[in-house]
This record gives sequence, C-alpha cells and structure tokens, in this order.
Amino acid sequence: MDFAQYGQLWRRPLVRRLLLVAMVARLPHSAAGVLLTLHVVNSLGLGFAAAGAVAAVLTIGIAVGAPWRGRRVDTVGLRRALVPSVVAEAAVWGIAPHLDYAGLLAAAFAGGLFALPVFSVVRQSLGVMTEDQQRRTAFALDAICTEVTFMVGPALAAFVAVQVSTVVGITAVGVSAAFAGLALMWFNPPTRTGQPGALPTRAQMGADPETAEDLGSSLESAEQPAPTEVAAGQADGASGLVRLLRRRPGGAQWLTLAAVVVLAVAAGAGMVLTGTDVGIVAVLRGHGESANLGVVFFFWCLSSLIGGLVYGAMRRTVPPMVLLLAMSLLTIPMGFAHDTATLSLLSILPGLLCAPTLSAASEAMAAIVPEERRGEAMGWYGSALTAGTALGAPVTGAMIDALGPWAGFVGIGAAGALTCAAALVLLAARGREPAGVPASGAN
Repeated sequence: MDFAQYGQLWRRPLVRRLLLVAMVARLPHSAAGVLLTLHVVNSLGLGFAAAGAVAAVLTIGIAVGAPWRGRRVDTVGLRRALVPSVVAEAAVWGIAPHLDYAGLLAAAFAGGLFALPVFSVVRQSLGVMTEDQQRRTAFALDAICTEVTFMVGPALAAFVAVQVSTVVGITAVGVSAAFAGLALMWFNPPTRTGQPGALPTRAQMGADPETAEDLGSSLESAEQPAPTEVAAGQADGASGLVRLLRRRPGGAQWLTLAAVVVLAVAAGAGMVLTGTDVGIVAVLRGHGESANLGVVFFFWCLSSLIGGLVYGAMRRTVPPMVLLLAMSLLTIPMGFAHDTATLSLLSILPGLLCAPTLSAASEAMAAIVPEERRGEAMGWYGSALTAGTALGAPVTGAMIDALGPWAGFVGIGAAGALTCAAALVLLAARGREPAGVPASGAN
C-alpha cells in the first residue's frame, strides 16, 4: 500500500479544487431526499407512501437525465452543457415547495432530469487528470469525500426542516446547486486529454505498455471481437440492442460486454446500499431503538470511509464484482442483530467494502471506455447506480413486510450476490475466462 499517494494528489491544486467543488455540488442533493420526504409528510399532510413516490420520480429523472447530460459534456464541452442544469436547479427547486402534490411530482422529475452531472464530470475529469497508477487512489479519494457529504447532508437537512422549514430547505437546495454549477463552469476542469490541466496519454509519454495493465484491460479482454467481425458487422455475442446501437451513427460503440458488467455491478451496489438503509431502520424500529439510527449509520459510513482510504492506497487491482459479492454476502448477517450495539458491529465489515466497490467500478469504466465517450458512459454508470438504488428499497421492504425485519438484509444480500452470478454467467457464455473473479483480478 502507498498512502503517500493521497498526499501527492491533494497537493495538486487542480485535483484538490475539483474534489472540494464536487463536495459542495453533491451536498444539496444529498439533503434533497430528506427535505422532500419531510415536506410531503409534514407540510402537505400526506403519508410516507406519497413521499416515497416523490423520491422515486426524482430518482427516475436522474436516471434518465444522467446519460444525456454526460453526452452533452462530450459533445459541446463542460460549460455549455452545464447551463441548462444551473438554470433548472434554481428554477425548479425554487418553485417546487410552493406546489401541490401533483405539481411537486412533476417538479421532482424535472429536477432529476436536469440535475448537475456531478458524478460523471468528476470521474471523467479525474480520469484525465491522473496517471494510471494514481487513478484508483483518486477515485477512492472522491468516494471518501462523497461519504463525508452524505454524512453531513441528511443531518443538515433534518435540522433545517425541523428548526426552520422545508420550504426554506428545498429552496436552499436549488440555490446551492446552481452556485455549485457556476463554480464548476468557472473552474472548468478538463474532461479530455489535451485540455488545460489534463495529463498526456501513455502513448504521448512513451510509457511501457506493461504499465497499462489494469482492471479495465482484464475486463476488456473478455470482450474484444475480431477485426473482421467488426468490419463485417457480424454478431459478436452482443445483444441485438447493443448491435443496433453500434450500427447507428454516433451510437453506443463503447457499450461492450465489459462495460455492461460494470453497469451491472453499479446497479447491484446501489441496490445493496439502499436495501441496507431500509433494513437498518426496520431492525431498530422492531426492537424499539429507532432513536439510535444515527449510531448505526455512523459506524456504517465511517467503515466505508476507512475502506475507501485503504483501497485507494492499494497497488493491486481487485475486480469490482468480487467486492460487490463480498459486500452482499457480509450484509446478510446484519439481519441477525438484536440491538444497536450488535447491528453497529455487524455493519462494519460490509461497510468497509462500500466505497471500494464503487471506486473499483468507476476505475474499470474509465479504463474500458474511450475518453471521447466517457462522459456518456459515466452518465449511464450513474443511471445504473440510481436504478439499483431505486430498486433496493422496495425489494427490501417487500421482504420485511412478508417475513420480518431480519429478512430485509437476507433478501438484499442475496439479490446482490445473484447480480454477480448473472454477470459471471454472461461472461462465461462468451467462452472466455470470466472477468471479475479472483484469478483474473490478481496482477
């Protein structure tokens, strides 16, 4: 391990500025979910089901808009791509708290659709601002900063909602997000090589090809078709949808089998993380200890932060599928907790793998996809993560309603493991060594 790389990255002004701006940009939307829930329940006098519907519509909007926003960054540049988001963030969330429920649903979808593409921009920029051996550390550092944001955001949202009002809180989300967008436009971090602040490519530096070996190359080796097949447009094992997208001018040529596997990992990670959220609430509520939610979340988030710190200092690649599988299986024992103390302790092991799983998946996607399409690819990555997040809560809730609080962790852990199994089967069907197993991950 090499923890000194964190210091080297943080001492680079462009990287430090990007991460700090990203934290500010993520803070409003980390608070939006809590504020919308409390606004629907307290201000509009509706139930939690109605509040959940608003959160779901917001999630759908983000999932639909992320690839489009990322693609705009690829095609027109960062500053022009962010203009609609800056305007929409301020307008939508300034109006939303004054609408009735139906209007709030429409506003939530519009807000998600035009949300700042912070995730894709940051990962895309880090991909061109760092060398290959630093990229894992850079993504892990971003994951750590994200953990801090999501530890602060919801707590700040709850304080504002209770002590001031949800109207003020939601309006502040829009104003803060708009200012964050303006900060990104002013900073204008590079998203491609050749732009100010970007490092030269390995080919430009004359690096040894052996240094290029990483998780992306191991995944991509399972996907490369023969040149004659590409030229002839023959089936190469991809689905009909993928082949159709490739034929369309400007279509998703980046959508290789390796990329699909990374998207599946992202969706599985989002599903497990959200399911764990719901499971923690259900178990503590079942034992009459709901007041101790903050204690468990502190242990869980702190473990993720430490795991991300350790993973970013590692020199060896760990396939994201392995990390997701381990996190899913270690989530299952949390269902057997009987009080705050045991649930906090059982959350440590799966928590240690949260940030590493997301960092490894981002690293793989950055390695697989050409940089001219990386914004769109990272947008789809964010959509996959968001879709998994939206799916995790109802799956866990259904298990809890049917069998009890303990079943939420068992169900969502099993679902994450099955996602890994499905991806392995998909890779094995190509007749090559499956990417994402320990044998192919050791390098």
